[in-house]
Amino acid sequence: MRATMNREIHLRRRPVGTPVAADFVLVETSIPTPAAGQFLVRNVFMSVDPYMRGRMMDRESYIPPFQVGQVMDGGSVGQVMQSEHPGFAAGDYVCGFANGGWREWWVSDGTMMQKVDPALAPLQAYLGVLGMPGLTAYSGLLRVGRPQDGETVFVSAAAGAVGAVVCQIAKARGCRVVSSVGSDAKAAWLRREAGVDAVVNYKTCGDLLTAVRDAAPHGIDVYFENVGGEHLEVALALMNRFGRIVACGMISQYNATELPPGPRNIIQIIGKSLTMQGFIVSDYLDMVPDFFADMGQWVRDGKMKWEETIVEGIANAPDAFLGLFTGTNVGKMLVRLGPDRV
Repeated sequence: MRATMNREIHLRRRPVGTPVAADFVLVETSIPTPAAGQFLVRNVFMSVDPYMRGRMMDRESYIPPFQVGQVMDGGSVGQVMQSEHPGFAAGDYVCGFANGGWREWWVSDGTMMQKVDPALAPLQAYLGVLGMPGLTAYSGLLRVGRPQDGETVFVSAAAGAVGAVVCQIAKARGCRVVSSVGSDAKAAWLRREAGVDAVVNYKTCGDLLTAVRDAAPHGIDVYFENVGGEHLEVALALMNRFGRIVACGMISQYNATELPPGPRNIIQIIGKSLTMQGFIVSDYLDMVPDFFADMGQWVRDGKMKWEETIVEGIANAPDAFLGLFTGTNVGKMLVRLGPDRV
């Protein structure tokens, strides 16, 4: 029996500092009806991602901010339930890499939508290794980091949705991989499943610089930056000449109410002839065909491992998002909104 109401999460107010549950509100609406050229999707999974914190601020950026009193948005994967669109049929499984999320039902005109194959991988994988996080890891490491066989790659937040994929691609390219995580359980997974060469638990290692230096005795050639702060200073101190820093994210600063001081040793960039480049995944959409070809093959061959943390129900989506900033997730953080098959 088809549901009669839609539930979605709205931004209730703009957070100050670290977001709290009261910044969000669960709203009931009617299930929309698709018009000509549209189709109705029942979401099965939605994604929560650290970049969404920036969208809660009313500022100009590479992606429009969330609006107070309006539904949030983000990646989702679901099933087409009704279609008035010639390119999509009822029963198709579809993924919106950056739209459709934070609600149970929604209509699309096909923009930024792609059909997905649940026979290749579980549906939620299209929001992880086969989705935006996977493409972020693939494009950032290969296009910006340019790792070479035998080089040392250092990855922070290495058990996250992006970091874990970076580690495995770097290993596939013949690199030595050093990683940083915040728990022994995450460290064990990276060694066992992702095959990394060394793991530092930054919460228990004592001095981070010493720990990473011991793990990377020949220095760092590529640093995949997900954290910022002390991690960036440590990487700068240990980078080899002509090293590359891939600036993907700096989650340690996302909830700061005042701008933190810059890296104290930023001058290392000059003497070591370093390259530091920021990027967003949409910069490299030309890599999508290669990404699907390579990642699809790795998934089919069982060479790409991933972990995920699944929270149940739209009402708990804010808690899932908040968990990103306390490290409660291992791998991709997801919210299950409905059954895999309707």
